[in-house]
Amino acid sequence: MTDTLLNHRAEGSTTAPPLLLGPSLGTSYALWNKVAPELSVTHRVVRWDLPGHGGSAADLIGPGATVADLAGLVLALADSLGIDRFAYAGVSLGGAVGLHLAVHHPERLESLAVICSSAHFNGSKPWEERARTVRREGLAALAETANARWFTPGFTVPELVEDHRTADPEAYAACCDALAAFDIRERLSSLTLPTLLIAGREDPATPRAHLREIADAVPGASLTEIAGASHLAPAERPEAVLAALRGHFDGYALRGMEVRRQVLGDDHVDRAQARQTPFTARFQDFISRYAWGEIWTDPTLARRERSMITLTALVAHGHYDELAMHVRAARRNGLTPEEIGAVLLQTAVYCGVPAANSAFAVAQRVLTEEDKSGG
Repeated sequence: MTDTLLNHRAEGSTTAPPLLLGPSLGTSYALWNKVAPELSVTHRVVRWDLPGHGGSAADLIGPGATVADLAGLVLALADSLGIDRFAYAGVSLGGAVGLHLAVHHPERLESLAVICSSAHFNGSKPWEERARTVRREGLAALAETANARWFTPGFTVPELVEDHRTADPEAYAACCDALAAFDIRERLSSLTLPTLLIAGREDPATPRAHLREIADAVPGASLTEIAGASHLAPAERPEAVLAALRGHFDGYALRGMEVRRQVLGDDHVDRAQARQTPFTARFQDFISRYAWGEIWTDPTLARRERSMITLTALVAHGHYDELAMHVRAARRNGLTPEEIGAVLLQTAVYCGVPAANSAFAVAQRVLTEEDKSGG
């Protein structure tokens, strides 16, 4: 029985925002082994294999295939998983699929990352020649040069080289046909999705100028260059790729800063930012991303409930300077003075009378100042 869907691997919660990851020619979804598990902490990650690569059936495409054909297979996979809209990241040919989806099916994509790829692949002739060679001779000889094309000197991932060696020659050649016909440069200016371009500075296959060309043409796009990375950046520099993708897809720091200002007030956040130094910058970023960008944005609890929990925790640990700040935050989150008093009274039972006594003194001062200021 012929398989009709791309082979894939899904990771992460089925209720998390979906993120599809596309591979490069000659590799399998193992290209994402060092990145996908980390992304699955916050996303429903689905990584897929090209036809004839990894576990995907070879006859999903044939001679004269196009990137549109591959994009259609990706959409069919998403449909089978009940995924309507999704974020997408792809490497090389996988990146070309992402560009096609963004231009021709923008209603399906939330955002896009294009890694070590291009809006064109230097014309059709070299790909037509490679397709003929592979159809005639197979992939063994071409796989011998994979390290030079994919990685910086001295680096390799044997699993990916083996994927190259064992890919189906006819399906590989059909993917070459798709690269030969691909040129989407004239459509780039119509792309409106949030778009990130990632270039490997040592990439001989899709030099960074190719990524810069896309970044210059797509409104609002950004470009990240990764030092010490060649063509398969997610395998060679996974930490750098992961950081770039998290910043693009998650936006935790930006969302966190917005929530932090809503809860604590602009004056407090402005003072904290003004005091920031190179020594404390990473800590401030951590607070914005983790505490405010992930925890306080979780809709499971309302903000007033989170304020009650936070007040109790601060009393329990004797963090009275922080308590004053969060009494103000509790008022912004809708708690009345009576409700704040009830929370502190309960801390007398579970945290101790002396702790609650100090907490009442702090809260009384803050609430009095608020009354005097008319807040």
